[in-house]
Amino acid sequence: MTIESSWAKALGNRLKSDKMVRLFRSVEEVYEHNQKTVFPSRENLFKAFELCPFTNVKVVIIGQDPYPTRGHAHGLSFSVDSSVINLPRSLRNIFKELCADVHCEMPIQGDLSHWAKQGVLLINTVLTVEEGLPGSHAHLGWHHFTDPVIEVINQNHQSVVFMLWGNKAKMVGDQIDASKHLVLHAPHPSPLSAYQGFFGCKHFSKANQFLVKQGKAPIQW
Repeated sequence: MTIESSWAKALGNRLKSDKMVRLFRSVEEVYEHNQKTVFPSRENLFKAFELCPFTNVKVVIIGQDPYPTRGHAHGLSFSVDSSVINLPRSLRNIFKELCADVHCEMPIQGDLSHWAKQGVLLINTVLTVEEGLPGSHAHLGWHHFTDPVIEVINQNHQSVVFMLWGNKAKMVGDQIDASKHLVLHAPHPSPLSAYQGFFGCKHFSKANQFLVKQGKAPIQW
């Protein structure tokens, strides 16, 4: 399993730790030997890192785990393949908040690759899932990978915007230095919690205002 070169360099020896090696071995096993289909496809597992190299990171959006529906997950948190017609409800809520916040037109498809290419790292706390079984790979220990990813961003970058949606993302954010970065919290955009504070959070405009103040180009959401 290989990750984009700038991320491999940033993570360094962390990739060789016993916990990381055991994690990747377990992931290889579920792809090769699990009777159920695993999402995303193996070639898209680290797509978020390929589209957003370490040196480009300006915003981090943390999800929970990939969509367990066939044809949806493609390696970016909350994003779906451009061929998906009926968007997941969480993504529809994200787009509703986006349009209300920055007054744009409702996106017609759910592939967020154009965000990633501008420096938005779209990662989940768990990077794999079995078809039809949300949360099914939480036991694999993906935090041994995602925690170091957040750690190297926190330590080596300045003025990154972290959008933490939901309790699991908030837990990951506990290690972020808020004196160096902008940390934005909101409930998860799922239908169960979006009306409890995700709608109206204005994270997209707040992120761009912060980036501009830091002399960085805003994200074209």
